[in-house]
Amino acid sequence: MTIPELLAPAGNWQALRAAVANGADAVYFGVETFNARMRAANFEQEELPELMHWLHRRGVKGFLTFNVLVFSDELVEAASLIRAAAAAHVDALIVQDVGLARLARRVAPELAVHGSTQMSITSAAGVAMAAELGCARVVLARELTLTDLGRLQSQLQQRQLAMPLEVFVHGALCVAYSGQCLTSEALGQRSANRGERAQACRLPYQLIVDGEERDLQDQRYLLSPQDLSAWELLPQLEQIGIASLKIEGRLKDATYVAAVTDAYRQGLDRLAEGLPSAPQSAEQKRSLELSFSRGLSTGWLGGLDHQALVHGRWSKKRGPQIGLFERLSSDGWWIIQTQADLKPGDGLVFEAPGYGPLEAPAEIGGRLMAVQQRPMGRLAVRLGPGRIEARGLSAGSLCWLTSDPALEGQWQRMAGQATPECSRGLRLRLQGRLGEPLELLVEWAEGLDPAVTAQIKLLSASVLQAASEQALDTPRLQTQLGRLGGTCWKLERLEPALEGALFLPIAQLNKLRRELVEALAAIEPGLGGSQTPLAGDTTDFTELLQVLSIPAHASPLSGPGSGTAVNSEPQLVVLVRSLEQLKALRDQPVASVVADLDQPAELREAVAIGRGCWPGGIWLAGARITRTDERWTLEPLVRAAPDGYLVRNADQLEVLTPLAPCCGDFSLNVANPLSAAWFLDHWKLQRITASYDLDLKQMLALVRGCPPGQVEVTAHQHMPLFHMEHCLFCAFLSDGHDHTDCGRPCEKHTVLLRDRSGSEHPLRADLGCRNTLFNGRAQTAAEALPQLMRAGVRQFRIELLQESAAESQHRVQQYSAALRGEISGRSLWQQEQLDSRLGVTRGSLKSGRGVG
Repeated sequence: MTIPELLAPAGNWQALRAAVANGADAVYFGVETFNARMRAANFEQEELPELMHWLHRRGVKGFLTFNVLVFSDELVEAASLIRAAAAAHVDALIVQDVGLARLARRVAPELAVHGSTQMSITSAAGVAMAAELGCARVVLARELTLTDLGRLQSQLQQRQLAMPLEVFVHGALCVAYSGQCLTSEALGQRSANRGERAQACRLPYQLIVDGEERDLQDQRYLLSPQDLSAWELLPQLEQIGIASLKIEGRLKDATYVAAVTDAYRQGLDRLAEGLPSAPQSAEQKRSLELSFSRGLSTGWLGGLDHQALVHGRWSKKRGPQIGLFERLSSDGWWIIQTQADLKPGDGLVFEAPGYGPLEAPAEIGGRLMAVQQRPMGRLAVRLGPGRIEARGLSAGSLCWLTSDPALEGQWQRMAGQATPECSRGLRLRLQGRLGEPLELLVEWAEGLDPAVTAQIKLLSASVLQAASEQALDTPRLQTQLGRLGGTCWKLERLEPALEGALFLPIAQLNKLRRELVEALAAIEPGLGGSQTPLAGDTTDFTELLQVLSIPAHASPLSGPGSGTAVNSEPQLVVLVRSLEQLKALRDQPVASVVADLDQPAELREAVAIGRGCWPGGIWLAGARITRTDERWTLEPLVRAAPDGYLVRNADQLEVLTPLAPCCGDFSLNVANPLSAAWFLDHWKLQRITASYDLDLKQMLALVRGCPPGQVEVTAHQHMPLFHMEHCLFCAFLSDGHDHTDCGRPCEKHTVLLRDRSGSEHPLRADLGCRNTLFNGRAQTAAEALPQLMRAGVRQFRIELLQESAAESQHRVQQYSAALRGEISGRSLWQQEQLDSRLGVTRGSLKSGRGVG
């Protein structure tokens, strides 16, 4: 088996050096724009040549994170950054945006593209789609288990698709699928798909079950997973054939990067030496917990366990839990029940419970000023500096070790150690005859393109002479040309092909050696000197963008089955989530209805209810995610034989697009015309739904860049905030661990999550037990309807959630009147504020929001 690559994060130069010094095979980093960690220090685009020079001199690869959605007016800037990355010899771009992947293949075909975890790739179909986009590697969704990974490899073999797979092995876990989290967008107009996540998952929530507050005692961080630590799973990951193991942490400092990279390097080196796997030592686990952790687990890799993934008690860095507070003695000693070996200088923190379900626990702690052993597994400690109040603590309060100065000093030394440039192999050939210059040729240079090095041909300044005493024999030539100290090269082999006993002054040989080093530096990626020319180099991307933005089959019709031209009246599409809502719309003036139902048994009934009721027909929608073992979930959709499908992922694109007209949903993350054109052309979609990350200005730009009538806009909805593999129903309303033993509380209870502002957000479970938390406040594009219609939008969708039959009819009538011009968008918005029991906000379609 091939030992996986170790890929470490680098948010700045210090972290980058720490990663390399402690054994990273590759690092990933962002620049000041277009990356999903905008709060990291990041690098400047101008630093890319220097950065890649430094990495390549040490035999380490560098991947540039380009893992955000790109808006229409940013495509030229994005193309320029791609060209800059290629010119600096970046080893790969990590890309989320479908249009950006297409652009990279045209602008810099020599630059590798890796499909980001933000692509939400969970199946062989997702990998195949990434391959069609030109990706040379995919970073899989963090929700996959070891079993899923093994199954995925088998499925790829059946497809005869060889694609290197990358997985996260350590660091923070998002509770939502990456690329499918709209919480920051909906609640604060800060898009996670633009690197501006607000981390609402790390806040406390109160569980409301069937209208009543559920007492969860000290569990209040219901959406905050423990951090991932897959060190003990390295042998299984190697056996499965995972190509790259990724450490999360571009927001972490250099000491964290050093400590975690070193731990995984040791584990991989043990595998490389063929040694049997050993359990993680207590010291190593303690080091990883202290470097940064919210508690460590194997995440989803070890299998689905909704009880273990989220403990719910805290959401910030704590370090290892070491014991319990017992009491404060009369002479000022804190008595702790613990088996930990503590010493003066260590940091401790105790947790005093909050007074309410949405109040964070108080933290009380400080440095250890003195430590005394006490009998029966107890320590007596003094905390400081200054007086530390124990008010609020009670016997049994948890205690954590938060700091170990000795270990932190070790990390500092690890992070600061220098990394020498690596020695790379060089094979040379010499040829010459009497009266002609000595000719030096490069047969092989490690890490360089043989076709390029074959063009190196160096000649001595003077001609070869007949040797009287010191002929140019092999030992003499190897000595002089092998003096490569101070460079990254070492002479592995020299093949002289000289005719007779010949002589050349030593100064001439030394000069040839210096010229050789200069020639190699001039062509080596990232090492400065003259850059190799880039294919199709240009600074004007306008024509290319126009070509990539026009689908080959641009349809003149606005919708399936309607027979309506693009200059027709605007149409209303309604998404329903219950049969009651569906029945209520049979006599309503809508173009088509999409049934998004959790129970497969209801799909045929839904089609029967809606058949022939609306010009555009009755459509069905499947789950947002399809995992490696869930292709069967598409069969009920196929058997129901609707008039069309709302497709949400690669598996649905593969299976459903040949069967009926299809519209791509928002989950495909279409934010620019290049992405739209690919879905419309490659998958022959009737329309695409604009990404929910777009504000009004960006939405209008997307519409103008697409064929008329092929962009659908969601005008009213409860934004789906978190879409997650984690099931809160199972975790907090059952004693089970997954769908096999949870008792299906999702089918028996109505659940809301109340946040600190008092808003209550509905929670729903889909067929695969994935949970979606919807924004409790609906959002509307009512005020933007006139501008969108003038821009050419003809399909407007409203999505129902919990509305009754009467409420569903009322909502449809209100929006139909607005589309006909009978009421203004502003009047509609005001009316909705009065009529909707949950209220509405303008949300992401509020004009004027910055693009970050």
